Amino acid sequence: MDVDLALLADAATIDGAGKLNILGIFDRLHTPNFPARHPKMALVLRFSAPLTETGRHEIEITLKDPVGSELMRLDGEMQLAPGPGATLGSIRVPHVLNMDGLVFPNPGTYTFDVRVDGAHHVSLPLGVHGPETTAEA
Repeated sequence: MDVDLALLADAATIDGAGKLNILGIFDRLHTPNFPARHPKMALVLRFSAPLTETGRHEIEITLKDPVGSELMRLDGEMQLAPGPGATLGSIRVPHVLNMDGLVFPNPGTYTFDVRVDGAHHVSLPLGVHGPETTAEA
């Protein structure tokens, strides 16, 4: 299984036909101070696999701070099964994870890492920037 789409957005939905709707794609945030609480964010992923990979798959998503410490971890599983779009020989499954109120303690580049069945598939960076600071001697 692969992750063929990974992005951050203000909002995203999947309609009844499986169509993915995305609003406000971004890769950086600006904030007046730290810690910074971001009110609303969606992690959008699309998993793809050949029909031979149907069945259960372990999914792990972590958020790491700029020094590599884990801030958040989500573990789950996906039961991959063919659907109406599987006639082309593959399966594509969109997934939207809404993350409201995430707190970023410091400026820097945060990273969302996605693992499937224990194997790393994608890292998605998010730059979080604040006001310029003046060094005092």
